[in-house]
Amino acid sequence: MSTSKMNIAIIGLGFGAEFIPIYQRHPYSNMYAICQRNEENLNKTGDAFGIEKRYTDFDELLKDPDIDAVHINTPIPDHAAQSLKALKAGKHVACTVPMATTVGECKQIVEAVKETGLTYMMMETVVYAREFLFMKELYEKGDMGKIQFLKASHQQDMDGWPNYWPGLPPMFYATHCVGPVLGLTRSEAEYVSCFGSGTIREELHGYYNSPYAIESTHIKFRNSDLSAHVYRSLFDTARQYRESFEVYGTKKSVEWPLIEGHPLVVHTAKRPEPEIPEEMRSPDYAHLLPEPIQRFTTGGVYDTDEHQHLSFTQGAGHGGSHPHLVHEFLSALVEKREPFPNARQSANITCVGILAHESAKKGGEIIRLPEFTLS
Repeated sequence: MSTSKMNIAIIGLGFGAEFIPIYQRHPYSNMYAICQRNEENLNKTGDAFGIEKRYTDFDELLKDPDIDAVHINTPIPDHAAQSLKALKAGKHVACTVPMATTVGECKQIVEAVKETGLTYMMMETVVYAREFLFMKELYEKGDMGKIQFLKASHQQDMDGWPNYWPGLPPMFYATHCVGPVLGLTRSEAEYVSCFGSGTIREELHGYYNSPYAIESTHIKFRNSDLSAHVYRSLFDTARQYRESFEVYGTKKSVEWPLIEGHPLVVHTAKRPEPEIPEEMRSPDYAHLLPEPIQRFTTGGVYDTDEHQHLSFTQGAGHGGSHPHLVHEFLSALVEKREPFPNARQSANITCVGILAHESAKKGGEIIRLPEFTLS
């Protein structure tokens, strides 16, 4: 490994390109290499950002001894295989969500991290978004009191998205709503129960043998009296994009707005009834970051909407999370500590969604999280 800055390689340059200038400006990293199968797009990106090391083959990239860590931003079906290859090649791994598509793949990654001693971090945006950081600050200061319940949703219209998206079971991609409810108190899911509701159009059923328009899951927290409710939709459900996260405490509760861009609503107990709710916008948390990357909490990498990745535009900028994700990953490597979420925590979050879909197929049957996802 490099003794000074970490040499980073980014794989996948759609959404992945959003992270290039953040790594270029972070004091702990050297934005060393990029990888994409399409050579024309690869060279356009390399030229735009001044990156000389370019690969069209992931396996060839992994042979480069100067690469310390890879940040994987490829399609969901590739995440597990590429993470495992990278760990076995001696590279630290940051990977966009979800960790994998099966419980078995999650287990393999957790085991590979144990065997190699390398670092794995699932780059879950919501647990570094400004709204989450605001609620985390209230919780850690004791302003919320005892947490009583948590709720989250992720609703999105995926019509027109390519390849593996058509007909995807909603809970297969649930980390944006599972991550925050578990992440606030650093809890683990013990078991889940899920119901499918509604029906997507018939031509979408065959892709995954799944008819559900919405999947709604209850999560029981381990060693806790807490539970959470999360729900998810992808097709044939009228709803503006929404990644919501709500927390109910004895002193304060915070609810997500119904319309994107509106303020959060903070409820304070024991006030006169009309004074209980208060609209409040989350402060920005750029001050938690090194100065060279602070500006990326309030703006995308690209200068105009037409050049921004759809997930960034439709997802309201992911709450300014991108520089926080990079900083957490790099800081964990430099400080030789576990990032959040680490491999085991990422597996617990990801397996909630995978097993929730299995529960829905069994009429809401309780399914327990496997031991390898628990501390």
